[in-house]
Amino acid sequence: MATSTSPPQTHNDVATRLRLAITRTARRLRQEAGGELTPSQAAALAAVERHGPLTPSELAEREQVRRPTATRIIACLEDATLVARTPDPADGRSALIDVTPEGRALIRRLRRRKTAYLARRLDGLDRAEIAALERAAGILERLLEEERA
Repeated sequence: MATSTSPPQTHNDVATRLRLAITRTARRLRQEAGGELTPSQAAALAAVERHGPLTPSELAEREQVRRPTATRIIACLEDATLVARTPDPADGRSALIDVTPEGRALIRRLRRRKTAYLARRLDGLDRAEIAALERAAGILERLLEEERA
């Protein structure tokens, strides 16, 4: 594998390094957020906050899980008063899931913790490194957006 002083030789080398760095970063951010929610619950709550209100089927599709899995996650979030169900006016057999004020407050708190962790880590970098990370973030965002198109 390439070192930080020699550029990777292939796309596969870059992909390997990115996968490892992203996986380790995601794990560390989950740890910083604390154990209030499982990773699946946190992802579902964020999806409902970002795209909601959603039906359970829409949430399952967005999170790429089966409907019964989404239903169990929703039940846990609902028990914790982080989401609420209302009847779906377009389909009386279904419900819409939306984030409660408690859920929004938790999302803000978790995001603040994770952002504070990253900000502390950036404090030790020079301007050029921070600029490189800013460019990399933009590239990663673009790659993820292109995937959805």
